Amino acid sequence: MAREYPIERTRDIGIIAHIDAGKTTVTERVLFYTGVSHKIGEVHEGTTVMDWMEQERERGITITAAATTAFWKPTYLGQEQIANSKGHEYRINIIDTPGHIDFTVEVQRSLRVLDGAVVVFDGVAGVEPQSETVWRQADKFKVPRICFINKLDRMGASFERSLNSIYERLTPNAVPVTIPIGHEQEHEGVIDLMRMRAVRFLGEHGEKIELAEIPAPLRKSAEEWRHKMVEKIAESDDTLTEKYLEGKEISMEELKSTLRKVTLEYKLVPVFCGSALKNKGVQLVLDGVIDYLPSPSDLPPVKGTDLKTGADEAREPKDDAPFAALAFKLQSDPYVGQLTYFRVYSGTLNAGSYVLNSATGEQERVGRILRMHANSREELKEINTGNIGAIVGLKNTHTGDTLCDPDKPIILEKIVFPEPVVGLKIEPKTKADQEKMGIALRRLSEEDPTFKIKGDPETGETIISGMGELHLEIIVDRMKREFSVVANVGRPQVAYKETIKKVAEAEGKYIRQSGGRGQYGHVWLRVEPRERGKGFEFINEIKGGIIPQEFIPAAEKGIKEAMEKGVMAGYPMVDMEVALYDGSYHEVDSSEAAFKIAGSIALQEAARRAGLVMLEPIMKIEVVLPEQFLGEVTGDLNSKRARIEEMSERGLGIKVIDAKVPLAETFGYVTTLRSLTQGRASFTMEFDHYEEVPNNIAQQIIEGKR
Repeated sequence: MAREYPIERTRDIGIIAHIDAGKTTVTERVLFYTGVSHKIGEVHEGTTVMDWMEQERERGITITAAATTAFWKPTYLGQEQIANSKGHEYRINIIDTPGHIDFTVEVQRSLRVLDGAVVVFDGVAGVEPQSETVWRQADKFKVPRICFINKLDRMGASFERSLNSIYERLTPNAVPVTIPIGHEQEHEGVIDLMRMRAVRFLGEHGEKIELAEIPAPLRKSAEEWRHKMVEKIAESDDTLTEKYLEGKEISMEELKSTLRKVTLEYKLVPVFCGSALKNKGVQLVLDGVIDYLPSPSDLPPVKGTDLKTGADEAREPKDDAPFAALAFKLQSDPYVGQLTYFRVYSGTLNAGSYVLNSATGEQERVGRILRMHANSREELKEINTGNIGAIVGLKNTHTGDTLCDPDKPIILEKIVFPEPVVGLKIEPKTKADQEKMGIALRRLSEEDPTFKIKGDPETGETIISGMGELHLEIIVDRMKREFSVVANVGRPQVAYKETIKKVAEAEGKYIRQSGGRGQYGHVWLRVEPRERGKGFEFINEIKGGIIPQEFIPAAEKGIKEAMEKGVMAGYPMVDMEVALYDGSYHEVDSSEAAFKIAGSIALQEAARRAGLVMLEPIMKIEVVLPEQFLGEVTGDLNSKRARIEEMSERGLGIKVIDAKVPLAETFGYVTTLRSLTQGRASFTMEFDHYEEVPNNIAQQIIEGKR
C-alpha cells in the first residue's frame, strides 16, 4: 500500500510549556483550523478535546500527554502558496504535553519520540521555571523548536519583555519572525516580518486571514525588527553574509530556506506571537511548523545496538528499512483495554504481524493498530516510518521498550526517568477492595514509570511514591473513578536517602558450624562516597580465587539488599562505591546464602565507620505574588529552611521569589500561601537535587518525630 503522505510532508511535534501558558488552548485552535474538530474547546469551560480525563477538565490542567493527528495546507497567504503547495497537505502528529512539574515524565517521554517542538510562553510572565525545565529536556534530546509568545491580549502583556526573558534565561539565538500589532485589549494581529505585511484574523474564530499594509505608526519599528531578523539569519550562512555585507536584497525564499536549515541544526529558534484564546497568530505557527521544523527524513538515522552482535547500528527513516519503533506510553482504555503508544523510526508495521520486544526478548502479536485522536480512534491496516500510533493487545511491553523486526533485532536508547520523591501509605477501605487495589496500582504503575509501589513485608503496608503531592492525589482519584477502589491514605512522606561521607573498610563473617553441614561466608569490603546522583557501583577486586567466582554475585546481592534497607534510619543508601577486595571460603561449608549474609553484615559495619548522613530532596520553588505580601511570604519561606536565591519583578506591583526549599517543609504550602496572600499568589515547584539533612533534623527523623 502506498503512503498516504510522503515522509517529507510529515511532522511529529509536541507542544510544551510551563503550566497555564496556554498549551492546550493553542492545540485546540490547531485542531479547529486543521478541521479535526468543528467546535473550539475551551479549558475554562471544561470542553477541550485534548484534556479528556475528568480530572483534567475539573482542574483545567493537562495530566497525560494526548496524541492526535491533524492535516494542514499552508494556503492562508493567498495564491502564491497555493501554487507552490501542488494541492498537497501536510500531516502533523501532535502531542499536547502537561506543564505541571509532577507530570514531567509525560514531557520527557514525549520529547524522546518527537522531532520538533512548539514552546509556548505566557506573554505576561515570559520564561517561567517549568519553561526552563522543558527547554533543558528538549536540549537533552536535541529537539529543534520554535517559540510562540501567547496571551498578548492579557493585561500586563509585553512581547519585548517576554522575548528578553528568552534571550536571558534560555537562548541568545531566538529570532522573531512575527511581531504583535498592539498589546492587551488593543492586540489585533501580527506583522509577518518575512513578507513585511500586517496579518489580521477575521471571522468568528479568526479563520479568515487578511494581508494589509503595515500601519504607519508601526512601520519604522517593523523595519528595525526585520533588519535584526535578516542580520541574524544572514550571519549563519556564508553566501547570505556576503550578500548582506554588499547591501544586496536577500529574497524571502533564501531567508526561509536558510532559517529552516539553521533551526534544524538548532542554531536559531524562530519566535512567533499572538493570542490563542483570541484566535490570533496560530495559523502562522502552523506554517512555522511546516517551514522550520523537521520531517522524520530530515533527521539523522536513529541509533541503537544490534541485539545479536552488540555492535552500534543505525536505522534509516525509510519504509522499506527493517521495522524499529519505541513504545513511549501505556494507557488503560475503558473500551479497548491496554493501549501501547509507539513511534515508528524505520520500516512499516502491519496489523496481525509479529514484532520482537528487544528489551524482554519476547515476540508479541500486533492485534489492532490505531491512529489516536485524543480519546477517539481510527483503525489502520498498516503504519509507516515517522508516524505515531497505538497498538491494542500487547501483553508485556513497557514504556521505553523497543519493538522491532524479529529477523533484524535492534535495541534503541531507553528513556531514563527520575526517581520519585514523595511517598504515601495506602490501604483499601474494605476487604473487597484489597484485590481490586492491587490490580489498579499495578495498571497505573505500568502506565507511569515515575509512580512506584512498594510493599513493606514487616508491617504489611503498601507505600506508593511519585513526583509530588498532586501526582499522588490524582493517582488515588483515578483508582476511585476508573477502578472503583476506595482507599485510606496516610500523610505524604519524604523519600529520604542515606549515604556516607568518607572511605572505610569492614569485615563480614557468617559462620555456623555446629553439627551437620555448616555455613561459611567471609568478605572484606571498602566503601567510598561518590558524587551526588552518581548512584551505586560494585567493584570486584578479588584476585587469585581467594573467594570462588560463583559466590561473588551472592555477596553483591547481600550488599545491595543491605543498602536498600538502609543502616541509619531505614532509608535506601545511594551514591557510593563498594569494593570487595578480600575474604576467605570453606571447601565444604561455603554457600551463596552465607556469602549474601556476610556481604550484608560487612556493608552495614563499613557504612557505620564511613560517617553516615541523611539526604533530603530539595525543591526549586518560584512564588509569584503582589508586592504588599512580600514580607510575610519571605518570612514564612525562611521559617521553612528555604534559601532565597533571587527576587525579581514581573509587571506592575508583582514580585517573583526564586528559592530552594526542602520538600519536607512544603507539604500543604498551597493552603499556607493562600492564607498569607488572600489567595492572590501562586507558586510552582520542582525537584532540584538531594542535600545533606542538618544533624538536629536528622535526629528527629530517626526518632520518628518528623
